[in-house]
Amino acid sequence: MTASATSDAAHMGSALALARRGLGLTWPNPSVGCVIVDADGRVVGRARTADGGRPHAETQALAQAGSRALGGTAYVTLEPCAHMGKTPPCADALVAAGLARTVVAIEDPDPRTAGQGLARLREAGIAVTVGVRRAEAVEVTAGFLTRVLKGRPYFELKTAMTLDGRIAAHNGASKWITGEAARARAHLMRAEADAILCGIGTAIADDPQLDVRLPGLSARQPVRILADARLRLPLTSKLARSARRQPLWILARPDADKARAAAFRDLGAEIIEVPLLPTGELDLLVAARELGARGLTRVLVEGGGRIAGAMIRAGLIDAIHAFRAGTVMGGDGLPAIAAMGVEGPDVAPRFALAHIGRVGADVLESWTALD
Repeated sequence: MTASATSDAAHMGSALALARRGLGLTWPNPSVGCVIVDADGRVVGRARTADGGRPHAETQALAQAGSRALGGTAYVTLEPCAHMGKTPPCADALVAAGLARTVVAIEDPDPRTAGQGLARLREAGIAVTVGVRRAEAVEVTAGFLTRVLKGRPYFELKTAMTLDGRIAAHNGASKWITGEAARARAHLMRAEADAILCGIGTAIADDPQLDVRLPGLSARQPVRILADARLRLPLTSKLARSARRQPLWILARPDADKARAAAFRDLGAEIIEVPLLPTGELDLLVAARELGARGLTRVLVEGGGRIAGAMIRAGLIDAIHAFRAGTVMGGDGLPAIAAMGVEGPDVAPRFALAHIGRVGADVLESWTALD
């Protein structure tokens, strides 16, 4: 690798680190990182997309750099936007700054940009390099890319299980299968998600809060989504009682009890009507599109083998993060994934191992879906 390529990779790494800090905070916009380096190789501006999606990373970094951006290089994790929204196009801002070069990790598939940002830079005489640390940028931007390309959020299943794949004992006891370090990592995953999806069985059994409880991250509270077709959630539950402090969206069948729906709305919850499949279950494909239409990009699926199995069966799980503890519960324990009716290994949903490592006394395996 040449000195220039090494420098490009290092600066893009800094931009990617900035982008990661914004995960869960910028939807419906992507979390983008931008680093501005002056003509002498000094970093003079750095920013990520602001909370709520605006201002964009490029305009903030350019504001820091000021006149020092002239003749310099911008490192951006996603192609600069080329369309006029609530703010002018970032591609135009980069051109106006007098940059000599722009390095971009990945192209933007949004039809409003889709190569037009890069074209605008090149037309202005700015040298453009694309593809530096592409794989990492795809991972960081996966939620936005999935929403643009598939019309739904990127769904990540998180589960904590025993060596034999159990998430609770036969009597439902599940606290705690994994250790403190694994639980802290799970809360970090929540902090990086736009929303958390839970099934009604787990909501009734555990009465969870589904919040982020990590020092310094208490302000990062994702939307809670509950799959509750018949609105069985107790009105006295933690989820219901906290709906005004932390958003609660409930996926329910169209003919669910109107009085209960009104009661949940009075508590601050939003009811999202989802049609039923012939099996009587919620149509999760429709639900996924509804969540995408509301701007969600990354959803962490927690809580229950039934919702996990239904999401996998629907082809909606893009990644699985499995915390595995060194304990065994046996066949009468509750499985991490409920029955899916798979007829054989050749037709079972497949995932590729992306990462494996220790978290305290436990192991975390991350797998990505094979298209």
